[in-house]
Amino acid sequence: MSMTTDQLPARTATRERILAAAYDAIVEKGFEATSIEEIATAVKISRAGFFYHFPDKNALARALIERQIIEEGDMLAGIMSRAAQLSDDPLQQILIMMRLMAERYVELPGGYTGCILASTIFQDRLFDAEVRAANRKANLAFRDRFVAQFAAIATAYPPRDPIDPGEMADMLNAVITGAIVVSRGLREPQVLVRQVLLARQMVKAVFQHA
Repeated sequence: MSMTTDQLPARTATRERILAAAYDAIVEKGFEATSIEEIATAVKISRAGFFYHFPDKNALARALIERQIIEEGDMLAGIMSRAAQLSDDPLQQILIMMRLMAERYVELPGGYTGCILASTIFQDRLFDAEVRAANRKANLAFRDRFVAQFAAIATAYPPRDPIDPGEMADMLNAVITGAIVVSRGLREPQVLVRQVLLARQMVKAVFQHA
C-alpha cells in the first residue's frame, strides 16, 4: 500500500515535496526560468536544504524524469489492464485504451498541465548526458508498452500498407506530446483530449479498412 507524503520518512517526504514544487514550476515556465531558490522557497527549506537532496539541476531533472516514468507507467498499466478486462480483441483493446486516456485528460483540472520530458528535450543544452539518457529511456518505455499491442493488431487486422509497430507506438507518443505543446500555445486544454480521440479514429481507420 502506498504512503502519503505525511507518512513518509522526513527526508523522503521533503524530497517528494521538492519534486512536486519543481514539477509545477517547470511545466509552467521551463527549467531555465525556474530557480533553485524559487523551489526552496515553495517547499519552505533553505538553499542548502535543496542541495542536501539534489546536488544540482541535472540531479533534479533525472529525478523528475524517473518519477514521470513510474507515474506514467502505473497509469498506462492500469489502463491496459482495464482494456484487457473489457475485450480480448487487440484492436478493441487499443481503442478502449485511447478512450480511457482521453477521459483521464478530461478529468484533470485545467487540463494536462505539461510534460517534464518535453521541457527537458526543448532545453537539453542545459543538461548532461545522463539527463538526455533518462529522457530517451522514458520515451523508449512508452514505445515498449505499445509496440506489442500494435504488432498483435497488425496480425489480426492486416493493414493495406505495411506498418511498423514501433513507429505506430511512437506516433501515439508524438500525438500526446505535440498536443500538450499545442494546447499550451493555444491556451485550450481540451486540444489534448481532441487529438487523442482523433488519433484513435486514425488507428481504427488504418486497421478496419474492409
